[in-house]
Amino acid sequence: MASAMAASAIGFAGGSSAADVKEVQMLHWWTSGGEAAALNVLKQDLAKEGYTWKDVPVAGGGGEGAMTALKAMVAAGNPPTASQILGYYAVDYAEAGKLGDITSLADKEGWAKVVPTALQKFTTTNGKWDAVPVNIHSVNWIWLNKAAMEKIGGTQPKTFDDFVALLDKAKKAGIIPLALGGQPWQEATLFDSVVASTGGIDFYKKAFIDLDESALKSDTMKKSFDNLAKLRAYTDSNYAGRDWNLATAMVIKGDALVQVMGDWAKGEFVNAHQQADKDFLCYRFPGTDGSVIYNTDMFAMFNVPEDRKAAQLALADATMSISFQSAFNVVKGSVPARMDVPDTAFDSCGKKGIADVKAANADGKFVGSMAQNYAQPPAVAGAYHDVVTKFFHGEIKSSDAAVTELVKALNNAK
Repeated sequence: MASAMAASAIGFAGGSSAADVKEVQMLHWWTSGGEAAALNVLKQDLAKEGYTWKDVPVAGGGGEGAMTALKAMVAAGNPPTASQILGYYAVDYAEAGKLGDITSLADKEGWAKVVPTALQKFTTTNGKWDAVPVNIHSVNWIWLNKAAMEKIGGTQPKTFDDFVALLDKAKKAGIIPLALGGQPWQEATLFDSVVASTGGIDFYKKAFIDLDESALKSDTMKKSFDNLAKLRAYTDSNYAGRDWNLATAMVIKGDALVQVMGDWAKGEFVNAHQQADKDFLCYRFPGTDGSVIYNTDMFAMFNVPEDRKAAQLALADATMSISFQSAFNVVKGSVPARMDVPDTAFDSCGKKGIADVKAANADGKFVGSMAQNYAQPPAVAGAYHDVVTKFFHGEIKSSDAAVTELVKALNNAK
């Protein structure tokens, strides 16, 4: 799928012309209903300025296919105006000299004052802006069907043990307790929250940001794997290979009680005309309240010919506007990447998300997701995915073995 897409994507950029090209070419993997609806907000904003939109969508929730397609386009000398990208992928392209320079716009608009410093690590290179953050997602959320919660008499779980007890209640009531898509990035995303819940956010930082070997080898990490194994018992038998949005749909329909997923899941609830507190509930993963394990979708701005730069600046400007950051993130489920966007238009989950990001950012509890390429570069994150998924699917038999494999895999990938 990815390679076929890459081949077809390479030829679309077209040649230069004397006049500015009034077209924005965007490579992305936003193909679910909620994601497509969110992207529409940007298309409409740019249409008002006279820019047409050239979509290069590459399906696949983790973005692996999109990154393959992007690599082929850049290698062929036909980069898109911009590409949706995750952290360290942008850093790699910047270091290879493939990204453009939008610093003049960033300085004029004062982005450095309103974007969290943690994100600027990925949007700037040596002080030069070459990418824009579209949102802040966080992965340590649980999403619950409210009617199912009421049916089983469930209450908000505050600890991991509370969570297991809640899943037990759902199981006894004949409701699938935990909706999961059995794909490596989804299982690793779940494990991010489990580790932060089991050991606390300082342990998470020590293990995944610092790659501290004593933390990685510790009994706390073993217990984290044991806790992950407990959750596996609450999935349905068809979870393997399921896309994340199909797992969200199980919760929306009431077939399942809960999904542990980043807040892009909320975009699916919104797209299905569901309302927070009325149809669904959102809580931080039990034991992680006050912490935010983040990823951010960014648009990397590629080195494009002179006649395509005006469209690129228009895209960057529209993306960073306060009105877009609000409208887009209301639909996407995430929160704005700018700290000065009011929460007025957001539902209760969005308001909590915005407040959590501000508090976690101030308290040193705003940390990158290991599963989502924000704690470590892709090679290390990939090694993490590999060990977690093998353990989850029973190929690694014990938490002792999982810890040994994790240390070995991360050391090899560094």
